[in-house]
Amino acid sequence: MVELAAHDLVVMSDSDIRVSPSLLATVAAEFGDSNTGVATCPYRAIPGSSIWSKLEATGMNTDFMSGILVARMLEGMHFAVGPTIVARRRVLEAIGGFDRLKDYLAEDFVMGKFAAEAGHGVLLSSYVIEHHIGSSDFRHNAAHRLRWARSTRRSRPLGYLGQIFTMPFALAIFLTVAEPAFWPAVPAAFLVRALVAYLVSERVLRAKLNWFLLPVEDLAGFCFWIAGFFGNTIVWRGRRYRLYADGRFKLITGQA
Repeated sequence: MVELAAHDLVVMSDSDIRVSPSLLATVAAEFGDSNTGVATCPYRAIPGSSIWSKLEATGMNTDFMSGILVARMLEGMHFAVGPTIVARRRVLEAIGGFDRLKDYLAEDFVMGKFAAEAGHGVLLSSYVIEHHIGSSDFRHNAAHRLRWARSTRRSRPLGYLGQIFTMPFALAIFLTVAEPAFWPAVPAAFLVRALVAYLVSERVLRAKLNWFLLPVEDLAGFCFWIAGFFGNTIVWRGRRYRLYADGRFKLITGQA
């Protein structure tokens, strides 16, 4: 498809994305600087009807986006995130194209990483897309979140470890279990967490926050974060793959 593209800007988007007619005009204007090579769109998650979908959407709209904003603040945009990315075709060609990216599980992340390493600018677009995540059951949702956690740990090892500082509520719970005298840390941590969640979800992404699910998702997200430190395989559409330390992955042959 890239070979058939008629223009320099290539838009890559997942099938579960919803946008308005202003997307292309907005993002194209952000490429006014000739040094800009890749733009990645932030997104608000729209859940399905299942509780697992709603929990995941709560995490996406609070934890995931806040992590991107912190990373941009600390070190700038040296990566990209799906599910909608715009890139100059010449930049894609310069970093090796999809022949190089296809070996990475988080190909969106490394697209921005390789572009930044080659001296091209990577920006977080001002356009917020909608990501409809469906209504999977617990088994499929857990497999998806574990795959995501293991991929993130290999894409940004130090950043993944640093996520511990974004989980004050879960940490306060465990601290209180170990020493009940520290129980005031629980409401204090939740107030801080709730403020950050509100600012990111409702003020930045314009996504309605489910306050009842927020503490549940915090504990669930902490468990998936811990699980992400273990294992080196993922399951994708019924097939098992081995995930390597540099983020590349390979189909495990000989499966039944």
